[in-house]
Amino acid sequence: MYAKILIVDAIATNRIVLKVKLAAAQYYVMQASSLTDAAHQAAISPPDLVICAKSLPDGTAADLVNLMNDTKRGSAAPVMAVAPGIDANARLDLLDAGVEDVVTDIYDDALLLARVRSMLRAHNAATEWQIRDDTTRALGVAECSTPFIGKPDITVVSTNPMLGARTVVDLRSLMSARLVASLPDQALKRHNHATTDADLRNTDVFILFADKSNAEEMLSLLSSIRSHPATRYSAILFLYPEDAPLLGARALDLGVSALTHARSDPRELAIRVRKLMHRKLLADQLRATVRTGLKAAVCDPLTGLHNRRYALPHLARLAERAGNTDRPFALMLADLDHFKSVNDVYGHAVGDAVLVETARRLCENLRAVDLVARVGGEEFLIVLPGVGLKDARRAAHRICRQIGDTPFDTGGGHARINVTVSIGLAMGGLPGDAARAAEDPDEAARALMDRADKALYAAKLKGRNRVKLSRPAA
Repeated sequence: MYAKILIVDAIATNRIVLKVKLAAAQYYVMQASSLTDAAHQAAISPPDLVICAKSLPDGTAADLVNLMNDTKRGSAAPVMAVAPGIDANARLDLLDAGVEDVVTDIYDDALLLARVRSMLRAHNAATEWQIRDDTTRALGVAECSTPFIGKPDITVVSTNPMLGARTVVDLRSLMSARLVASLPDQALKRHNHATTDADLRNTDVFILFADKSNAEEMLSLLSSIRSHPATRYSAILFLYPEDAPLLGARALDLGVSALTHARSDPRELAIRVRKLMHRKLLADQLRATVRTGLKAAVCDPLTGLHNRRYALPHLARLAERAGNTDRPFALMLADLDHFKSVNDVYGHAVGDAVLVETARRLCENLRAVDLVARVGGEEFLIVLPGVGLKDARRAAHRICRQIGDTPFDTGGGHARINVTVSIGLAMGGLPGDAARAAEDPDEAARALMDRADKALYAAKLKGRNRVKLSRPAA
């Protein structure tokens, strides 16, 4: 995973130990010994994540949060504070000040790297949704307002009924929310058998209490929450025993939104729930904007994908963001081979069915943050944010197999037909792209499209059903 991580610590030994761990996991690591140094580093090359000592020569981790928010191009980076021996009140102060997470040590590699992966995933997803919102604003078809935070629906899940009930009581004294306690096997019951208005309300936050005796049951529930259509966007706060770091690491990699110790102060739970609710409501709103505000103007009515009008401004903003952050991204132009013959032989209704199925296979094969758009008759644009060349090549070849290996069911009594696709691949956010993207993002996007188009033409000349990389990125 390509990402830039800034370590801020006055003690050189601490920085070196942490850098070795992160560099071994293929992260690009920057170092700073003070707030001033960190601000300078962030201005030159904005990080994706900051890991900071609790105290610095010229301030604290809380001061660093404020500094990053004031730094034009580093404001979005989350901050993880490393604070050995921190007491409960100081921990609460850091979380309240905007620190994303507070860890007492960095010695368990599996848990540390799982925390890093989780924070980067959340940061990248938030950044991508924000780019899409910026695109919406540029098109003038929707407007984003401040999300309204009402009473959240919170389900506390524990195999110990007394613990669940006590947590509900504690949280009710600290925040306004609809709180219920549940056993693990009952947590999704109301969503599976919705009969009342209360049942139809999606749970905003799940709080899962895990221990060594129920670990597998809780991890299974976590997977079910993430896959259930009514709860896949719910926030999940996972509490685990301090002496079970591997359990915490597994939970993070399965998609929990936040992680803390099972003996955490109820006030910390309340702070974390409020943060998760704010993030969830903003994400819900941005999803709704993309889903409804843009649909009529910038979606292809046949496939349901975005169209060229949406894709090009989105690509321009992604190029501009990549120029500011040095994060690569991949652009593919995919064109179905000999598609005219499908229309000529089987008719346009079958041709439309092939296009719809192609769109489904593309979306099924890519991540939620990737963009798939239909930009011509049988031509599709695919954008993969934060992806380097190696992974982009792998994804492109996977798409070729996804389209070509399984014949298309055309319906109407017709035989299944074979369809293949050719792909032109171009990489953005490369060294040398930043100046062009900053000066004219639209021109940078057009230039990248041109490179991908030439690569697509080369793939067609070479015999079709293949991937070609644009020459400047080779």
